[in-house]
Amino acid sequence: MVATPLDYHPVVNIPDEYWVFDFSRGPQSDFQNPYEFSIGKYDETRPGMYTTPLFEGERNHHVGLDIGAPAGTEVFAFAEGSIYSFGINAEDGSYGPTIITEHKVSLPISVGSSQQSPPQTIWVLHGHLRLDSLDGLVIGQKFPAGHRLAFIGSEKENGGWPPHLHLQLSLKEPNGYDLPGVVTQEERIQALKDFPDPRLILGNVY
Repeated sequence: MVATPLDYHPVVNIPDEYWVFDFSRGPQSDFQNPYEFSIGKYDETRPGMYTTPLFEGERNHHVGLDIGAPAGTEVFAFAEGSIYSFGINAEDGSYGPTIITEHKVSLPISVGSSQQSPPQTIWVLHGHLRLDSLDGLVIGQKFPAGHRLAFIGSEKENGGWPPHLHLQLSLKEPNGYDLPGVVTQEERIQALKDFPDPRLILGNVY
């Protein structure tokens, strides 16, 4: 099991053996995954992967991190926080059922560092969920670290993707229950400032 920084709770209980995808060579370049769990990288250009109208034929740079896992896999809160927003991003290729949480935490100053930033507000998007993950949620609802937030959804309900969690951090307050998880090359530098590396809360998963 990958060690999480600052005693954060695992968002998904990833086993010791898992696959790390390389989609920088195109969507069909790396489908030899022998494991049940996988990682899709942050800050990765993915040519040919985002083909629905949602991505305007230009957005192909991934600014979240994907955790591939069987449909129904539990998703947990990495730290105490509250429900910021939730809903269904229904466009073809979008997140499907989505929950954004809000947290006041210190983060490592870089991946793998033991030094911490001052406490700050961050928002965490959890996308491609099972539809019933939204049942009973209330905006502002507080929860402890390790609270089960959701379940990973199947392709028929998660926006049309193989089952996985899209996890994205934001230092900018979201508008509703959506964040741009894929940006253009011209937007990349600003996006990396606005949406920090999820390994700051997950640990060094690759």
